[in-house]
Amino acid sequence: MGGKRKNSESEGMEGDNDGKNSNKKMKKEKTEILPSSIKNKEKRSAVHAKLKHQKKLDKRKKLKARAAAEKRALELGEEPPPKQIPRTIENTREADATVCMPDDEELFAGNDADEFSSILKHDRTPKILITTCRFNSTRGPAFISELLSVIPNAHYYKRGTYDLKKIVEYANNKEFTSIIVVHTNRREPDGLLIIGLPDGPTAHFKLSSLVLRKDIKNHGNPTSHKPELVLNNFTTRLGHRIGRLIQSLFPQDPNFQGRRVVTFHNQRDFIFFRHHRYIFETKESKQSDSKGKKAKDAKDESIAKEKVVAHLQECGPRFTLKLVNLQHGTFDTKGGEYEWVHKPEMDTSRRRFFL
Repeated sequence: MGGKRKNSESEGMEGDNDGKNSNKKMKKEKTEILPSSIKNKEKRSAVHAKLKHQKKLDKRKKLKARAAAEKRALELGEEPPPKQIPRTIENTREADATVCMPDDEELFAGNDADEFSSILKHDRTPKILITTCRFNSTRGPAFISELLSVIPNAHYYKRGTYDLKKIVEYANNKEFTSIIVVHTNRREPDGLLIIGLPDGPTAHFKLSSLVLRKDIKNHGNPTSHKPELVLNNFTTRLGHRIGRLIQSLFPQDPNFQGRRVVTFHNQRDFIFFRHHRYIFETKESKQSDSKGKKAKDAKDESIAKEKVVAHLQECGPRFTLKLVNLQHGTFDTKGGEYEWVHKPEMDTSRRRFFL
């Protein structure tokens, strides 16, 4: 009886001690001082450095524990713990009802009846007219000459004093499928206007971060082969429409022998343009094999094996596009109906994207 009573008393004492320890921890957490609440600059910087060092140590401990768990799982033949996915702005974006789904029948039905279906179904071959605004710049012609080397079957016409509506009529008569207008400001290209013919739509892009071919280190020179087109992350209805507009500028039968790749990569509503070509190199990897390991006089024979290594060489130019507006039909500033217009009040969050 006495022994049972002592055990119960000791268990009660241990429970009280655990409760006191937990209360102390809670008090410590409450009494932790944030560096921003300290007025003294030296003390504030010291506390901040201490907290930063402690975070670094905790992170290192977690990495070591994870590596040990993976090693233990491999030794036991078990599955390693799942890898943690980092939180980014892209994978924490706001929910959007216009995101295209792979089983969206309405979307596929719209693709068969939109303005680009005749080109994408190989009924028409893309033929592009490139021109400038009325006041051209020094870098404008260099940029246009590089666009002509990127887009097959593209033709440059001087703008002169012609109105854009007359240029649209002329392009329709000459059976062009699209018009690209390069807008310049302060001797620098700052905008692209892409007009689909004959029924539109018209997309206005802001152009920035332009780097010409001559300014790219170790650049390559493109060939006349039709390039392969890569479109990334055009996920919404609007993005899908912009992707099809860009796709209609290029022929749908690329020559893979030319090893040319044109990429339009959408990230956070910024469309990054890159132009590369594949390069295949054969490298020899030597392996030494000894015939007699126990014999001292055994000579190593080096066997050369060929290994094909592929890498990319940038051909240029390099620039970034940002959609300003999308208009129904061809260019019309007065009576045109807009499908989408970017406004400053639409930027309510960093995690809200439209393409």
